[in-house]
Amino acid sequence: MNPKLTAELAKLDDGIPFRASTGHVHHTWAKTLHSRPELYIQPETLEEIQKVVTLARRCRRRVVVVGCAHSPNDITCTSSWKINLDNFSRILNVDQEAKQVTVEGGIRLNHLNLQMKKYGLTMPNLGSIDNQSIVGAISTATHGSSLSHGLLAESVLSLQIVLSNGQAVRCSPTQNTELFRAALVSLGALGVITEITFQMTSFSHIEWTQSLEPLSHVLDNWGKDLWTQEEYTRIWWLPYMSRAIIWRAHKVPPSTSPRSPPPSWYGGAVGFHTYHNLLYLASFLPPILPFIEWFVFGMQYGFSVGHATSGVEELRTGLLMDCLYSQFVNEWAIPLAKGPEAITRLSAWINGKPYSAHRIPFSARGLYVHAPVEVRVSDTSRNRDNTTRPYLDPTVDDGPTLYLNATLYRAYLKDPPCKERYYQAFEYLMKEMGGRPHWAKNYQTVMRDEFKNMYGGRLGDWLLQRQKVDPDGMFLGDYVRRNLLEPEKRLPLEEREVKRWKVSEGGEMWVGEVQREREIGAELSEGGTKSSDESFDRVQGEEAQSMFLSQKTREENGWERT
Repeated sequence: MNPKLTAELAKLDDGIPFRASTGHVHHTWAKTLHSRPELYIQPETLEEIQKVVTLARRCRRRVVVVGCAHSPNDITCTSSWKINLDNFSRILNVDQEAKQVTVEGGIRLNHLNLQMKKYGLTMPNLGSIDNQSIVGAISTATHGSSLSHGLLAESVLSLQIVLSNGQAVRCSPTQNTELFRAALVSLGALGVITEITFQMTSFSHIEWTQSLEPLSHVLDNWGKDLWTQEEYTRIWWLPYMSRAIIWRAHKVPPSTSPRSPPPSWYGGAVGFHTYHNLLYLASFLPPILPFIEWFVFGMQYGFSVGHATSGVEELRTGLLMDCLYSQFVNEWAIPLAKGPEAITRLSAWINGKPYSAHRIPFSARGLYVHAPVEVRVSDTSRNRDNTTRPYLDPTVDDGPTLYLNATLYRAYLKDPPCKERYYQAFEYLMKEMGGRPHWAKNYQTVMRDEFKNMYGGRLGDWLLQRQKVDPDGMFLGDYVRRNLLEPEKRLPLEEREVKRWKVSEGGEMWVGEVQREREIGAELSEGGTKSSDESFDRVQGEEAQSMFLSQKTREENGWERT
């Protein structure tokens, strides 16, 4: 370990474990990005987490929290210290009457739901997967597909967060409200969320049906009962065939007998590997992608319009779907009412129609994309007023939200050739529709000033809270800086990206550097008169000032110790 860290550990000598290892290689689930943190830390108690933060402050290190790393962008990349809370994942309290549960921040959604089944409870909504930690899911604005539900974060009743000064602070709609609104979609940039109280619902099964329909059926029924006929609805749009799979589900009593659907074609070994190999072949022969769409989704969902299947499953599993292969994911939230225009124009562009049909200023000549385009909905505005809405909630402010998700598979970790131009065109259209990108996805053309226009004063409120609770930038990295902060002088503990390179296992290796460490290195190389100890002594003086500011901030905001 770093000599500075060894010395600081000796000074503390508090008997609290510091469960850190070196040599860990981090990568996103899709292996789009890799990084090598200096330390990989797996604390098991609140005191251990606070110790990590204290040591990071003294050793001038950035701290990044990671769960399953399902986000395919660089939000979890670091060359500094990485915390994983898989061993900090206990259920602390269950209130069966109120249907509420309090859990430690590292618990995975699948484990939470499995344990809550014993109490007759379950989460009211889920996204496509459930292996994320509960903190990771709320911090990036994860959602499902239902106009009866909003973000998963809307079910958070209160939370506890460890700030950069080591204090564990509780917040809720009535306690430290501004911090609560910032932490609900925190992007990991405020502190370590260690505890969450979550509103559950009664355990139930869902009965679902799915059918293959013409795209015209979807568009014709958009403003009727397409999204309200059942509690849960999602659509997979097949752009080359102008068809869509409509999936709907409603709750049924737990006593309802499970009914397994027909076997999934690409859920089996033969279909899985056939599809994978066809996608890989399409990397070299893109014009075969329309055929792949017809063949693969015909085998999976049927070749004839009207073909339908159904099943009865537990809510906690029935809402999920198989993500299959490594992928880029570009998802945007736009007003639900603009869905038909967005889909019609994107369809025209993908299928090579004249410019007048799509009005997207990028050529689709010779370009072929993957299917399906996922179409989902939510309505965050329906029961959460603006006083408790997350500052960085990407959904529509005053009505229901449509999510369009342009997924591109990385067959055998090879990037598809259409990515840059497809995403340029897709994002151009989404911006015209008044959209906002999903924080955890692969958006690539959004600039800092555009985020300002998208979020207005709410972004300023989030930045103010971020600066108050982390004035030295312990939880601040390049992702937040380039998207949301002005390119001003960087904070002492802030980490910046310094380089990337392609790696043999697919994706890129990300390398970062903490600002204070860089400045000390520059001082030593330029002046040659200051020892590293002297430089660190000066840093410790800055740390004392930072701690004073943190204490003052806590007093001004009425934050309470736990």
